Amino acid sequence: MGLPIARSSTSATGKSSKFNTLRPKVNRNATLHNVSFWLTISLAVIALSYSIFSFPVQYLDSNLLVLTVATLFFSVFAMIQIPRIKIHITISDVLVFSALLIYGVEVATLLAVIDTAVGSLNFRRKGIEISGKTILLNCSISGISIFLTAIVVTSMFGDPKAVAKGQDFSAIAVLVCVMAGVQFMVNSVFVSIFTAIKTERSLWRVWYRYCLNGAVISITSALMAGAGVQAFYNIDSVLLVIAGIVAMLIYFTYSRYVSDVRETAEQAEFAERKRAEQAEQHIEELQHHIAQQQVTEKALRESKEKFKHAAYHDSLTNLPNRNMFTRQLQFLLKRCQQKEDARFAVLFLDLNRFKTINDSLGHSTGDNLILGVARRLSNLMRQKDMVARLSGDEFAIILNGMCDIEDVKHFAELIRKKLAAPFSLEERQVFTSVSIGIAIGDNSYETAENILRDADIAMYQSKASEKPYVVFDKRMHAHAVNLLQVETDLRYAIERDEMVAFYQPIINLKSMRLIGFEALMRWNHPTRGLVPPGEFIPVSEDTGLIVPLTMWMLRDSCQKLADWKARFPHAKDLMMSVNLSGKHFAQDDLVASVKEVLKETGIEPRCLKLELTESAIMDNAESVISILQQLKRIGVRLSIDDFGTGYSSLSYLHRFPIDALKIDRSFVSRMESGTENGEIVRTVVALAKALGLTVIAEGIETIHQLHQLRILGSEYGQGFLFSRPVPLEEALELLAEPDRWKNIMPDHRMPIVQHKASESILQLGDV
Repeated sequence: MGLPIARSSTSATGKSSKFNTLRPKVNRNATLHNVSFWLTISLAVIALSYSIFSFPVQYLDSNLLVLTVATLFFSVFAMIQIPRIKIHITISDVLVFSALLIYGVEVATLLAVIDTAVGSLNFRRKGIEISGKTILLNCSISGISIFLTAIVVTSMFGDPKAVAKGQDFSAIAVLVCVMAGVQFMVNSVFVSIFTAIKTERSLWRVWYRYCLNGAVISITSALMAGAGVQAFYNIDSVLLVIAGIVAMLIYFTYSRYVSDVRETAEQAEFAERKRAEQAEQHIEELQHHIAQQQVTEKALRESKEKFKHAAYHDSLTNLPNRNMFTRQLQFLLKRCQQKEDARFAVLFLDLNRFKTINDSLGHSTGDNLILGVARRLSNLMRQKDMVARLSGDEFAIILNGMCDIEDVKHFAELIRKKLAAPFSLEERQVFTSVSIGIAIGDNSYETAENILRDADIAMYQSKASEKPYVVFDKRMHAHAVNLLQVETDLRYAIERDEMVAFYQPIINLKSMRLIGFEALMRWNHPTRGLVPPGEFIPVSEDTGLIVPLTMWMLRDSCQKLADWKARFPHAKDLMMSVNLSGKHFAQDDLVASVKEVLKETGIEPRCLKLELTESAIMDNAESVISILQQLKRIGVRLSIDDFGTGYSSLSYLHRFPIDALKIDRSFVSRMESGTENGEIVRTVVALAKALGLTVIAEGIETIHQLHQLRILGSEYGQGFLFSRPVPLEEALELLAEPDRWKNIMPDHRMPIVQHKASESILQLGDV
């Protein structure tokens, strides 16, 4: 039968059962549960066996049949759940107690088991999950509780039927109370044991929380059973039927009320469950959102780390870049300010010929070379040092704590040797060298940019002097600042009309007569006066300003020549020489510009001679030859200046459409110091004669040099012996007396002995 409250819709396991927690559940006390289960089943089998074999056959009548049918009916269809506490009350519980009072232990035990089995199956029919093992356990507990209740009541009061028939109402009351109490205790203890095993809670806590409420229901059912039995024995049967009908009406009315309340409670519960589901859904969405946010934050952190790494590292070599290198320099300089004896060294490295390697072998090979250099430099570093890649082929090194200049030089020499070893790149041996600038860091520096700038200046000095390394000194910085100022001022020189032309006469060495001038550029600085060409010509070459400056010089000189021809009748064949830089041959409009100048000034092309250096025409010989041929077709004369100081190739020399060779002053000035330089001049003159070219010697300063050049056969000459470069006014004076140099030698009519070309040159192939 189980407790009268056994049909709770929610057990401790979350399933419906005869009592709250009678559904088996796998837990850590599985062994204890199994022992308890089979012990309970064994006791139930004993009780049922006794009831079956001792069943009083004389009680098999219509009344027992009606009682049995009514019990099963009410077990299925007359079950009322008390709202809020979810406990079911059935009339069948009252009828089982009644069977105990009327028929005894055998009938009551069997009826209780059948009632519990039918009720459990009814739960399953309604869709509530309940296993066969749970049904068996519920039936066993119901049978045991009624069986033990009957034994206790019989031992205390004798035959319960006799007490129920009597008129002693106090005895009947005590009987039903004892009956209810024993049945409740037995049933609740069994239920509590199984629930405590499954939930791993204390037996008392389980009994108090889940079973105590059933005591009232057990007592109520027992009292109703006692009252019903009294009425059955002592009241008229008609009145009993009427009372039963009235009780049924009251029951069904209450059932309807309870049903309405239950529906309302179910609706509220459904709404509450819906809200709980929505809350759970919101929680899940929130958790999903939080998880996504965490993933996003992680991705952002990783992205931030990547960006931070990219901001301070070179993408190709993974070495620190300029940003990180500058930060480290600033940190070290701050430490130098705090600690006076703190020192470090900065090395600025630039690979030589890297552009040539890149252009000839490709950028991938160039990248591999950079990687190889980075690996070799990294292997040389101590833990406290740093090597960084600043740009394409530029690296920088910090030697922390190394301030002795000899140690730094030794390290620079070690770098040079390591990088001088060949690199194996794509089955090819590639060689490179390095120029190194060194600066020592101390508290005299305030910013990282300054010390890096000084190391860079020293590196350019290393490259210019072709030394493997150069240590910075303050004069280098002063020179660099001066060059920057020169460049700045030079950009405004033409606009401010600060450029002027000086003219150095060119003399026919045979007739000692003026035949032309070489126009030389001078800069009349507003504050410095005349700036030496050696100061601003290299700067203009590096910055590209030489192109507009030369075009100004060409236009101005040609205009002066036109004016002189118009003013002096004997200047009809006067010639003007103008120097061209190699930068001009990178300009597409050189030939057109020369044509335009000739057209504007009106001078004959043959009176203009353009002088070019060997290095300018040999850097890109093929394209230069094409431009020179175009100039030659115009009628302009062409000359190679400073011949002998460059790297002219005879295979190219005869292809250049030139008219003259100009012997460099360095050979002329040393003609008197030995025979070697005289032989060089004699060889150049002979070479020119062999190629059908005229010869101009520059830098003539003595009568002896003039005499030797006349003997060797040089047609033209210029130098301080005749005149320094002079401004326009003095050039006009020289032009007014074109024969003033005839008396420069004791006997200018002395015959000039010319050696044969075959005597002056050993062999053309040996030059």
